[in-house]
Amino acid sequence: MLQTFDFRVILSYMPFYLHCFVATLWLSGASLAGALLVGIIACSMRLSSSRTLSKLSGMYIEVIRSTPLLAQLYFLYFGLPSLGVNLSEHVTGIIALTLNSGAYMAEIIRAGMLSIPQGQIEAGVSSGLSYFQRLRYILLPQAVGVTIPPLLGQAIVLVKDSSLLSLISVVELTRAGEVLSSDRFLPAEGFLTTAAFYLLIYYILKTISRSCQKRLVFQGNY
Repeated sequence: MLQTFDFRVILSYMPFYLHCFVATLWLSGASLAGALLVGIIACSMRLSSSRTLSKLSGMYIEVIRSTPLLAQLYFLYFGLPSLGVNLSEHVTGIIALTLNSGAYMAEIIRAGMLSIPQGQIEAGVSSGLSYFQRLRYILLPQAVGVTIPPLLGQAIVLVKDSSLLSLISVVELTRAGEVLSSDRFLPAEGFLTTAAFYLLIYYILKTISRSCQKRLVFQGNY
């Protein structure tokens, strides 16, 4: 296979791949930041004493988790313009990834919060802390520490899901593979190079996850 593999074509397209690599990084980074914010808000609503807020959050999480990301992406891309809301492909993609990943992050953070001993929450109540103060000073700091590994795992899933944005003409890594494949009729070279860049991102995030786990274990021993 390597004898017929055209590395020269890959090198000639490398500037375009690097551009798409950077695009994937910033699209994934923006979506990840938004998903973390949405996850925290949805989790806070889910654990709220207000039944209305809790039900609204539960409906959002269930709807998102029970429908495929591609359907959500197409709904935003084709459905919003019919409602008079016109957004660029990049903004649409970021919103879709944010809402999709945010639902999963909400459940991850909620699991971390529920793992906190009830005595600490009762101590916060007896100290006169409000619900939002308990979230800020007791629940969220500990929940984030416990859930860093699964959150980074979800971040890896988000990066891979960003490949679907090529279906709405967003220029990112998967789109780069499609361009090389269609221009030179070399699908193996195009998509194996794309896969190599995704593998690079995966190992970067995996290294960060391991580093965070080691720090948590180290801190837990002292």
